[in-house]
Amino acid sequence: MPDTADAAAALLAAAAAPQGLGDTLRIVLLVSLVGGVLLAWFLLRGYRTDDTGDDDGADRDANT
Repeated sequence: MPDTADAAAALLAAAAAPQGLGDTLRIVLLVSLVGGVLLAWFLLRGYRTDDTGDDDGADRDANT
């Protein structure tokens, strides 16, 4: 039995070795995409025009 436990421990130690930057790059890419979408939404909402007539024409009636 001790041979099996030692072999299993060696396999687990080898599997736990660092695999590179794959996970980190995925997280950075995801955060960048979400940040870009939020930044675009924040900037573009400043260019929105409120010509929907929500003011019930109060200014137009006062000027006529």
